[in-house]
This record gives sequence, structure tokens and C-alpha cells, in this order.
Amino acid sequence: MNTSTERKGPLSRFTILDATRVRAGPTAIRTFADLGARVIKLEIPPGAPGGDDMIGGRDHNRADYENLHRNKESLTLNMKEPQGKAILEQLVKEADVFIENYRPDVKYRLGIGPEELRRINPRLVYASISGFGQDGPYANWPGFDSIAQGMGGLMSVTGKPGEGPMRVGIPIADLCSGHFCAQAIMAALLEREVTGEGQWVHTSLLESQIAMLDFQAAQWLIDHKVPQTTGNEHPLTVPTGVFETSDSYLNLAAIGQSMWKRLCVALDVPQLIDEPGFGSDPERVKNRARVNAAIGAAFKTRTTAAWTEILLKAGVPCGPIYSIEKMFDDPQVKHLGMARTMHHPELGDIEVVGLPMQFSRHPRDEGVMKAAPHQGDQTDAILTGLGYSAAQIAQLRQQFVV
Repeated sequence: MNTSTERKGPLSRFTILDATRVRAGPTAIRTFADLGARVIKLEIPPGAPGGDDMIGGRDHNRADYENLHRNKESLTLNMKEPQGKAILEQLVKEADVFIENYRPDVKYRLGIGPEELRRINPRLVYASISGFGQDGPYANWPGFDSIAQGMGGLMSVTGKPGEGPMRVGIPIADLCSGHFCAQAIMAALLEREVTGEGQWVHTSLLESQIAMLDFQAAQWLIDHKVPQTTGNEHPLTVPTGVFETSDSYLNLAAIGQSMWKRLCVALDVPQLIDEPGFGSDPERVKNRARVNAAIGAAFKTRTTAAWTEILLKAGVPCGPIYSIEKMFDDPQVKHLGMARTMHHPELGDIEVVGLPMQFSRHPRDEGVMKAAPHQGDQTDAILTGLGYSAAQIAQLRQQFVV
């Protein structure tokens, strides 16, 4: 089943069965698809009960769907039906990875849990993403990104002081759980090369969101300090954050005493170096408002472009703040190739977000980017490869098995 000779990329020898939906699971598997793996997206057949009408579907957001599900094949399959489950078992025999993001109990009710599928293929890496974990008091709560952001502590440290909790502008819990799951799958595939056996790996939106708190979580766990919101500024070092210039805004990260000194010289306010209360990061944190007001006045005298040039020459990290269209127009972003062109049979040439990693022996442009499949586009071809005749496939369609 694994036709790796037809694909290019460092993961072209692997076949993945993707039973996920919405965002976290598809994010995990998009990495594999972009790196050449054969990914078969399992979808509920049209007309079968329980069809997917969740966010991320083709009809809800076409741009999102194309960006998320490129480079995949689509097989419609009703795993609730015995014949559908039999087809899945045939696929599992030759697959390397099966991934799902149902509520934890669903896979067992369907009879497709990790024990069942790994009995068919002991080398299978079975991956699961859930909202709150595979067991525990919240295991069967429905998992959504914004809920995980709130319960995972992120919203408590996001936003301006005094304005209440704030969700970040991307579904970061979904995205991070997808990326953590991809790492776990990669690790299990590497371990399989030693032991010859696959295993069950899983993560959750809640676990991933907590892990992403990083130093904010460490402040509580180690120092027993409850982090607070600081808006665009860094909670532990000053000055950082957003400053208004004569024409727009600039992001600044003057971390530590040496950068503070370089910043004051570059802004032509050297007297601030020895200003009482400004002599160290802890002091500047205590006097945050005074520091920001003092340097903020200087920033308003020049444009963002002018200050960016001056500060970078002085060795002070800074940069402009882009809207999305300006970001993609930036020369460095263009150089990195983060907008990849993909031909779509209906839309013509479109652009999608590129994979943010590069390999010296596998250039990103060596593989052909393929548009996200329509539901069931490859059903006939996949079933034919499994030995089903045209008449058998037609009968399966009539029964809503595929």
C-alpha cells in the first residue's frame, strides 16, 4: 500500500491513517504529509449519520481547509459498519501510524482502540489527541481550543493589566497539541527501529497548553509567584514591548543591562543609564511605567523604519509590527518561502503557508504540493488497491459503508 516511490521527502516511506478532524489532529498530520508521507484521510461517507459539520470543513472556511489538508488522500469510510471496520483493518495491516482525536471513549465503542489495532499490526504507532487526557475526571469533556487556553492558564497572563483574561489570536492549544503529537509520533517511529514494535502515544489540548506556559508556569512551580498580565511587555525584564513611533509602532526587546545601555545611547538619552531606579532589570521592572515613559518620548521622534535601522546597528533587538499582508510582503519572509504556491483544480494557483523547516537533501520545492482532496476523491483507487472490484465498491456505496 505504501507507494513511496511516487512521493518525495524524508518521510515518504511512511503511511498514515488520519481519522482526525477540526484542527489539532490535522495539524499533526500536515507535517507528515508535507514531508512526503502517504496520508489517507478517513471521512464519514456522504449520507451516513454523524457527518462532520465542524469548524475546518471545506464549506465553512475554504482557505483554512485547503491550507490544513493539502497533500492528503481522502477515503470515505463508515467504521461503525462491520464492512467498514474490515476495510480499516486491511489498511492497518500495512500502515505505520493511525491517529484519532475522538473523545477518549469513542474509539473503544467503535472497537478501534490501540489494543485492537495493534493486535492487527504490532508495528503500528497509534496516536491520540484529546481535550483533557485519556483518563481522569475531565476525560470525556469536549475539548475546544479556547477552553484549553482558559483552563491551561494562558488567558490569565494574556492581555493588558486590569482588563481581564484574553484569548490569544490563534488556536494555540490546538496547534501546539498537534505539534507535540507529531513529535511523539516521530519519537515512537524512531524507537520502533530498535524494538520492532509500535506503541500508543497521546497528548491533549490541556497538557500542551500547560507545557507552552514555560517560564510562566515555572514562576509558580519553583518560586510560588502567580504570574500576572503585562500586556505587550515582558513580565521579568524592562524595557520590552510595543512603543509608538512617529508613523506606527515598534517591537523592542532590550533584555539585560548591556542592552539597556546600548538602547539609551542609540536613543540619545544616555542620562537614563544612571537614572535612579533604572540601574538593573529588577529595578526597571519595579519602575516599569517611568522607564517606558522616558524612552517612549524618544521613540516618537522618528519612524519605525528609522529606529529599526538605528537600533539594529546598535545591537538592540527590535522590529516592525506587521499586519498579515505586510508580513507576507516582507523581503525576508519572501526569501524564506513561507508562502508556497499550489495548483488547485478549481481555484487555479493559490498560496498556502509553507512548512517552517528545511532539509539540505530535501529542498522544500522538490515535492509537488497537492490540493486538499474532495471528500472521497481516492476511495475507488484505495479500495481497488485492496482488491475490491468495481461492483463491490458500488455495493459498499449503496450501503453507505464508503
